[in-house]
Amino acid sequence: MFTSPPLIETDRLRLRPGRLSDKDVHITMWADERVTRFIGGEPRAPDVSWGKFLSSAGLWPVIGFGYWVFADRGSDALVGMGGLSYFCRGIAELEGMPEAGWAFDADHWGAGYATEAMTAALGWADANLDAKEVRCIIDPDNDASERVSAKLGFRRIGESDTLGHVVAVYSRPKGG
Repeated sequence: MFTSPPLIETDRLRLRPGRLSDKDVHITMWADERVTRFIGGEPRAPDVSWGKFLSSAGLWPVIGFGYWVFADRGSDALVGMGGLSYFCRGIAELEGMPEAGWAFDADHWGAGYATEAMTAALGWADANLDAKEVRCIIDPDNDASERVSAKLGFRRIGESDTLGHVVAVYSRPKGG
């Protein structure tokens, strides 16, 4: 069982554990309405954002997988976060499945970072998790994340309104 995120490097990114030095960038990212438009719907207050950052770090020692900070390899600055989770959302299609998720600072959109980071994270999952598939949820209006999910091998399997709004549910078999 992994109790902390392993370091993974891609051509442009470093997937690494979060650090206190990431706090301000993380809080600023989640205060941006462009970032939260399809994830929660409203900018997050600093205390909520910081609490979610800390809880993401807690995924690793509790469930053996979790989120990474996606950092620029050159500067090591946070450009996004994501990986695998189990948030106990009450969505039947997610029960017992690792759930993929990703979010990036809006200034880093459109550069292929989400596909690059999540290809690495899912490759790690394929090699290290005893899970025959990974699932994710996406707001049906989030065309960019739907394109990323297709590149990663996810296919839509249904939808849910358990969270109070409709989300599409996607599945990706091990090995994508």
